[in-house]
Amino acid sequence: MNYEGNLRKMRTELSSPVQYTLLLNGTSLIVNELVGHQIKLEFEGRINCINCGRLTKKSFSQGFCYPCFIKSPQNSECIIHPERCRAHLGEGRDPAWEEQHHLQPHIVYLAQTDAIKVGVTRSTQVPTRWIDQGAWKAATIASVPYRYLAGAIEVALKANFTDKTNWRNMLKNERKNELNLTSFQQNAQDVIPEEFKEYYTPNTPITEIEYPVLEYPKKVKSVLLSKQPTIKGRLTGIRGQYWMLGDGRVFNVRNHGGYYIQLSVA
Repeated sequence: MNYEGNLRKMRTELSSPVQYTLLLNGTSLIVNELVGHQIKLEFEGRINCINCGRLTKKSFSQGFCYPCFIKSPQNSECIIHPERCRAHLGEGRDPAWEEQHHLQPHIVYLAQTDAIKVGVTRSTQVPTRWIDQGAWKAATIASVPYRYLAGAIEVALKANFTDKTNWRNMLKNERKNELNLTSFQQNAQDVIPEEFKEYYTPNTPITEIEYPVLEYPKKVKSVLLSKQPTIKGRLTGIRGQYWMLGDGRVFNVRNHGGYYIQLSVA
């Protein structure tokens, strides 16, 4: 089987395990069905911006050309730092876009990847955001009407929780099982500043997530099409936006946004 097209991050559906779908040239490929098969990715140097479609020699911020990287609201500083969001003030790179995406209900959550981390996402992005991070457990701890408030709560909680995922440990399935997400969820109320306690949501259900993985690697090495234009191996699993290739190599689909590839499956 052969497929080709520009890469974008895989679409996900919460099931047991998560179902991953990759869209290539209008063809929806269920990636779960490739697990256990030999695959080959070939890249001939073509990259199209995932925002405007123009050819670009280099991909910025997971798939953008440089002008879109500089100007698109999808790359504004509040994407990484939600506490800097100005949508509630009617401001931003594109106020209309900000209103549609950031002046909307958001949540603050705790996710258990290798450790327990705090994060922010739009309410409509649950559980997609958790799956993309490779979490195996996650729960909401606060619900707010717009992005800035979620970011302010996240900043306040960084003294007690990390906001980073160690992707290598996550892909090796290293879990600190002694960490009880329920306890952290219940105790979050004590560390949320008083001015934000009204947004605390107690006793929200914990979502558990299973991934289509045959075996986890003991060591992890990321591979890039920009350095190695042909990548092949046995697909042994998928977690987050990563493909595991059976010998410790992992391929991050999202980091290759806009790359035009040929995918062969044996």
